[in-house]
Amino acid sequence: MNPLLPRIELQSKPEQPATACVIWLHGLGADGNDFAGLVPELDLGDAPPIRFIFPHAPSIPVTINGGYVMPAWYDILGANLVDRQDAAGIQSSEQAIVALITHEVQRGIRHDNIVLAGFSQGCAIALHTGLRLPNALAGIVALSGYLPLADRLASERHLANAKTPIFMGHGTMDPVVVLARGESSRDALNLLGQPVQWRTYPMQHSVHPQEITDISTFLKRVLKA
Repeated sequence: MNPLLPRIELQSKPEQPATACVIWLHGLGADGNDFAGLVPELDLGDAPPIRFIFPHAPSIPVTINGGYVMPAWYDILGANLVDRQDAAGIQSSEQAIVALITHEVQRGIRHDNIVLAGFSQGCAIALHTGLRLPNALAGIVALSGYLPLADRLASERHLANAKTPIFMGHGTMDPVVVLARGESSRDALNLLGQPVQWRTYPMQHSVHPQEITDISTFLKRVLKA
């Protein structure tokens, strides 16, 4: 059995044992520190005690960046993102995230009190993994990313998460994962009947203050006391 991914762990209420968990996946070239500082900004005082997990992706050569080795959940083969996809890399990261979910369940957190969140590449892995998981999650937060291997989802998705709520946020001026890519992912999920809350923000490939507020509202809604 492979070791769990290295990660940062934070508690929204350190004085109380966590009853819920958010596993948050960073984007290409970043690491778990990228979103760890966001926890206080989410203002989760009236939410249940939440353990936040910020795993670090392994470092691999990334084709689109000339083979430069950097933290990545999978290889990016072209700027289009979807014409040629690193299915093996995506599935390897899926297994690593499933292992983290299993670990949290072993620590006493129910599946239906776990949220998978991700930004950009991390968003892609959160969507890919969460929708195939055979246990119902509380929700998925999908930020500035897209649905990878979308043509496989109808046959590979698990009905356990067919009604799992998804929050999708995207920048209207995103030059990295263009808005149309996010919109087509939203449409593919809607076509399958997946409940999607879609929001756009006047930003590029980043996080907007209003988006932070909207994520907080979503987490409070889907995570149970």
